[in-house]
Amino acid sequence: MAVPQARARAAGRARRLAAALLWLAVACLAGLATPARAHKPSDSYLSLRVDGARLTGQWDIALRDLEYAIGLDANGDGEITWGEVKSRHGDIASYALARLDIRSGAGTEGGGAPQPCPLKVIGHLLDDHSDGAYAVLRLEAGCPAAPSALTLRYRLFFDFDAQHKGLLRLEARDAALSGVFAADRAEQHFDLARITPLGQFLTFTREGIWHIWIGFDHILFILSLLLPAVLLFASGAWRPAPRFAPAFWDVLRVVTSFTVAHSITLSLAALGAISLPSRLVESTIAASVVLAALNNLRPLVQRRRWVVAFVFGLIHGFGFASVLADLGLPENALFVALAGFNAGVEIGQLAIVSAFLPLAFALRGSWFYRRLLMTGGSLAVAAVALAWFIERAFDLKLMGGG
Repeated sequence: MAVPQARARAAGRARRLAAALLWLAVACLAGLATPARAHKPSDSYLSLRVDGARLTGQWDIALRDLEYAIGLDANGDGEITWGEVKSRHGDIASYALARLDIRSGAGTEGGGAPQPCPLKVIGHLLDDHSDGAYAVLRLEAGCPAAPSALTLRYRLFFDFDAQHKGLLRLEARDAALSGVFAADRAEQHFDLARITPLGQFLTFTREGIWHIWIGFDHILFILSLLLPAVLLFASGAWRPAPRFAPAFWDVLRVVTSFTVAHSITLSLAALGAISLPSRLVESTIAASVVLAALNNLRPLVQRRRWVVAFVFGLIHGFGFASVLADLGLPENALFVALAGFNAGVEIGQLAIVSAFLPLAFALRGSWFYRRLLMTGGSLAVAAVALAWFIERAFDLKLMGGG
């Protein structure tokens, strides 16, 4: 009798630990998501072209971010005019250039130490993006010799906005690649001698994985749809599903529908066939998370959640596309970018599902899962997503952050 009892106690401890880990994961995602910005996440757009030893390009930086960093609204009327921006050209250039460092050379791979490529601003413009006005800095840099590799260190706005990203388009040798700078990926190395279609595909695949893992609204939407997959709604309550196979096929239908839908709109938007306002897209994404979470509390859609995944996946695709579209990739790289980025998003999703489903099925009959995760987790996700929706739809700021 002692052995079965010991095994039962060990199994109980394992279930409680797994439940705690699942709850912690959902709570952490909701907690990390709360500092989300009211608008489209803060991005800047850096475009560089290598021509021998000379680099040229431009850097688009949001006026709202510059206003927060150095102050542009001189009279405090809430409007930033061209005159106010023009009077601060020197300060804008100094602030930006101090936070971008470019070095040429292959480093240890090429046997030589990287050499600096001093940057300078040779012109100022203004441009409109989907989320507002941007200052455009025209850039030029000279390297000691034609570089075989570049190392970029990007530090713009990370001191006050950990969610900020710098989106890079780098052109060399009639090819293009991209990079995304984040607070934990501020320095990156680019081997110009190895820009091949396969290399570009792998680069965009990596960026797709990264984008889904930092896209908290996308993750919470998927998790909200996955939570009831291991349960059945009967007699007004959620009950554990008896077998794993139906739960697996339900998850497969949900994930496949979401994938097909966002792939369609990601492709159409990135190719320029369809364009929607950023506020509409981001607000609808937040609303989709609210509705998916609330459906777990009072299920109106039970057996056809894959339809919900497909409908809202169309909107999420526009959110994914904003990264590629704003990079402004040349046509010869765009199809590679689409394929790689889509592959990366799917790999990122499958990693989440693979970690979630076995644990969820093992815990489906426990109080931890049905009450703490299903009910408590869905309530937490709905609250966070509702705050997102209000912020994005009505241009308000309810939660802290950059």
